[in-house]
Amino acid sequence: MPQLDNFDYAILDILQQDNRTPLRTIGERVHLSAPAVQRRIKAMEESGVIAANAALVDPNLVGKSLTILTEVYIESERLDLLDAIKAAFVAAPEIQQCYYVTGDADFVLVILVATMAEYDALTRRMFFGNPNVKRFRTLVALDRIKTGSAVALPGLSHS
Repeated sequence: MPQLDNFDYAILDILQQDNRTPLRTIGERVHLSAPAVQRRIKAMEESGVIAANAALVDPNLVGKSLTILTEVYIESERLDLLDAIKAAFVAAPEIQQCYYVTGDADFVLVILVATMAEYDALTRRMFFGNPNVKRFRTLVALDRIKTGSAVALPGLSHS
């Protein structure tokens, strides 16, 4: 696990808010030179701390207004079957997030689709068409109250 200090956490906090923030601006805010900030960012990218630089897209503005949470219950957790279903979930572009969980359900999926017909087609392809899926439970989100990908970092207060 990479050793991060308070400068790294402060840089990460800024990048999580807007990864297009100029190095000079980050340096001013964390009290480091722009080259020092650049070196730290590069090190965090190389170590995997910064996993990706991506744009956060508003699903409503690209026609994916339905957010559906789906609990999936499987028949067998035999490793080959488990790996196959995980791979299928990863490959489905409608599935935004996938969690292998404890409790009654085996997986919880966050799915973004344009219509219920699109969700129905996904269920037929992913669940009804898979003999390892015992059943699934659908929850339709009425509103997206809080979404994001920021990680709460140690030593930073956001009051």
